[in-house]
Amino acid sequence: MMKPSILIAEDEREIADLIKIHLEKEGHQVVIAADGEEALNIIRSQSIDLVILDIMMPKLDGFETALQIRSEFQMPIIFVSAKSSDFDKIQGLMIGGDDYLTKPFNPMELVARVNAQLRRYIKFNQSKAKEPSLIEIGGLKINPDQRSVVIYDEMIELTPKEFDILYLLARHPKKVYSAEQIFQQVWGEDYYESRNTVMVHIRTLRKKLGEDKRKNLFIKTVWGVGYSFNG
Repeated sequence: MMKPSILIAEDEREIADLIKIHLEKEGHQVVIAADGEEALNIIRSQSIDLVILDIMMPKLDGFETALQIRSEFQMPIIFVSAKSSDFDKIQGLMIGGDDYLTKPFNPMELVARVNAQLRRYIKFNQSKAKEPSLIEIGGLKINPDQRSVVIYDEMIELTPKEFDILYLLARHPKKVYSAEQIFQQVWGEDYYESRNTVMVHIRTLRKKLGEDKRKNLFIKTVWGVGYSFNG
């Protein structure tokens, strides 16, 4: 089995080298980019399984780099940044980040988060062939092979996490999932003060589905319990 390949996009070389040492001890292959432009060139030229992104980088910052990655690729993205406000964390998640770690951090915590994201990503790719080829409910079409979503003949763009949440709920219409269950199944790791993370993704997913303009809601809130797909 090939070692997972991880890209670190970080302009502070000492931090990048420290992360690299810990990841290589776990058996991962690691490549380093000093800015967003270099990171994109690497991703487009070789196989990368996960990206660790600093936000404040020269040439192309982490947020813009993440947006460009998400327009072409599906691998997990973990932001590592000194920007610690809730606004920055929410922005990182909304544009396609899978996790967000604030500097300074324990390198072993980052390694644990990397391994958790890789487990989920690899497990999803291995099981993807076993899933139904297409789900069609009430004008909504979800194609897990292409990871595409069409609503009333209009294609909508979802982040990987938004797609995974929608697909999880749509596969089991009427079943109610708590925020904890959604986090554990979609993120593939233990639930730890992550209710806001799930709520942010549900809110942006609903907006993209146009639920603020339609009476029929695809995602139903069951107050005090969680969420279900109203198919």
